[in-house]
Amino acid sequence: MKLKVTTTVTLLFVLSSLFSQVNFSSSNLPIIIINTNNTGIPDEPKVSATMQIIDNGPGNMNHIDDEPNDYNGQIGIELRGQTSQFFPKKPYGFETWDDLGQDQNVSLLGMPKENDWVFHNPFSDKSLIRNAISYSIAGKIMDYAPRVRMVEMVLNDDYRGVYLLTEKIKRDKNRVNITKLTPESEDVSGGYILKFDKGDPDEVGFTSFYPPISGQPQETRFLWHYPKAEDVTTDQFSYISNFIYEFEDVLTSDNFKDPVNGYRKYIDVESFINFMFINEITRNVDGYRISSFMYKDSDAIDGRLKMGPVWDFNLALGNADYCEGGNTSGWGYNFNSFCPQDFWVIHFWWKRLLQDEAFLEEVQEKWLSYRANELSDENIFGTIDSLTNLMTSNQAATRNYQRWPVLGQYVWPNNFIGTTYEAEIDYLRDWTEKRLAWLDFQYSNFTSNTPTANTGEIKVYPNPTNKGQGITFEYELDSGLYTTIKIYNSMGQALNRVVIDENPSTKLYKLRLDYPLPAGAYYYNVVSREAVEFSGKFIILD
Repeated sequence: MKLKVTTTVTLLFVLSSLFSQVNFSSSNLPIIIINTNNTGIPDEPKVSATMQIIDNGPGNMNHIDDEPNDYNGQIGIELRGQTSQFFPKKPYGFETWDDLGQDQNVSLLGMPKENDWVFHNPFSDKSLIRNAISYSIAGKIMDYAPRVRMVEMVLNDDYRGVYLLTEKIKRDKNRVNITKLTPESEDVSGGYILKFDKGDPDEVGFTSFYPPISGQPQETRFLWHYPKAEDVTTDQFSYISNFIYEFEDVLTSDNFKDPVNGYRKYIDVESFINFMFINEITRNVDGYRISSFMYKDSDAIDGRLKMGPVWDFNLALGNADYCEGGNTSGWGYNFNSFCPQDFWVIHFWWKRLLQDEAFLEEVQEKWLSYRANELSDENIFGTIDSLTNLMTSNQAATRNYQRWPVLGQYVWPNNFIGTTYEAEIDYLRDWTEKRLAWLDFQYSNFTSNTPTANTGEIKVYPNPTNKGQGITFEYELDSGLYTTIKIYNSMGQALNRVVIDENPSTKLYKLRLDYPLPAGAYYYNVVSREAVEFSGKFIILD
């Protein structure tokens, strides 16, 4: 039965609003009203609910007692997400259903018809707009990025604040437009959507034969996204896993740069570069390693592997206080140098691609072109300002923080804690400006400043060492520019950083570290020109 907003429902909402100290009667944002009849919303399965959307169009106000005019019907809703699921402001996934509980494709807030949708829950992201910014600028240069609308939500007569209504990543002509693959499909070359992610055990498809960090225990797992794991046939599994294995064998070969038979035979290079740009602009601490999607269409259309769509940027744009995620300098693809002990590290693809001079030139050319057009300051800061205006022109942000009073408080993993919404936006804009300036300098010199690989092995001795005895790092590099040694404890906390700016003619570096450390296990990274050359572990005994 479809819900109709009545005086009784409105009165209940007003009483609830008084209790939560939020006076919500109208908004410049679309209003979402969901009613589960007070049934709890689990992680899964989806529970039946009704959803109404009030949207009177751009420039018009929406009122809580207006008749729903964008959607008024059944949905199935569940909790979604991983870390974000544990915030008091919950994220949700939902399907639009007909009256019989079957999937029903509909258009929501002007987005193309589909039945799978997501409500992102900006909570630790106190700007409320990091995902919206990232998806919006990604849509300017990538084949597809999730479309977004900022909304305010009422759930079971409880005002829940500002949410991001967005499209769920899936195969569809208006989303990831690849060939439909079923168990009956004769052509098994496409389409597939895979991802690097944390994932559940039943999502894991196959594992790379190549470790992301040589000599360390992490592994790279390719997770199923489409088809679902239970729908993948033996032939399909064999095809896509062997395709990836063959690509990786070629990428690690001496002939990997060959323009015909090298890695370019297997991947759409432009999609890899565009994916890199979005993750680098935002310095997404999860970039390349978590919530990172890739897809492959049928060989009859374009059988090369493409990176994307992008997903989940709540911890990007300076909003992470770990693994150097808050820094405006440094490469995001160099995550392994900052947190080599993390379980989810970045696969070797990126470091290897950056050893191809032709790839570097293409990256540089595209960056300069995009910065003059799609990714100009005007477009990026225009997006930020437009979204900020949505949050402030009718006090949507104010209401959100009346409901969730976390301004001025640390919410994991904030790198900055502003006492006002304006301070959070000022930080976001300032951070983005500095980040773009750093990237502009780096990419303008990209082909000449890119690191070469090490020529030998590192010697770390004595290892293990005794407390107070000191430890020596000895290594040789092709380049003679500055080198940084970083030391981390087992929790990933940076303890020491030593920069060597000498240029010995022998290119043999020797450093004795006498920094006092307690007994325990430690990780080190030797970094040259912002690229990891060596990483490993040493032990200090009592």
